[in-house]
Amino acid sequence: MTARIEPLASPLSPELQARMDRIFPPELPLPQLYLTVARNEGLFIDMVDRGLIGPTGLMDRRTLPKRLREAVILRTCAAADCAYEWNLHVQTISERMGLSRLEIDDLQTSDLSAETWTPAERAALELVEDLVKGRRVDDAPYAAARAHHDEATLIELTQLVGLYTMVAMLVALGRPAHDRYR
Repeated sequence: MTARIEPLASPLSPELQARMDRIFPPELPLPQLYLTVARNEGLFIDMVDRGLIGPTGLMDRRTLPKRLREAVILRTCAAADCAYEWNLHVQTISERMGLSRLEIDDLQTSDLSAETWTPAERAALELVEDLVKGRRVDDAPYAAARAHHDEATLIELTQLVGLYTMVAMLVALGRPAHDRYR
């Protein structure tokens, strides 16, 4: 599939390059989606400067456990049918954030394995499905999630799901080529 919005090519403007250098190690090729979003240079710079984009993804305030955060991101990618972002995370960060290959694979299934996830993780991951697919949360998944997570955590998880749903929309719009890191 051909990109609809062509990613920026090197060399980048000094301002954009400085932001990319804050996010990515020099040996890592820049992700095609970031180079696509950077077509709106002011917006991209603002997103980095405000901390919305960082080395571990969108809005990583370091308040959620790394493993849970990454599982929620991957579950959102699976629910939003965003293979691009799934591929990017699995190739670069998912295992570093504490997920095993078995857990990563399970996040793509319609029914999560009860043996793979703690009750708290499973409750959060099931909430993702409601948020992405129906943009609503029924009482049972809310009660299950609330039994394990405080309100502040549920709000942050919902923001994270929303941001990665936005990524799926950007991928649908721009159609960037999949990055190849492995």
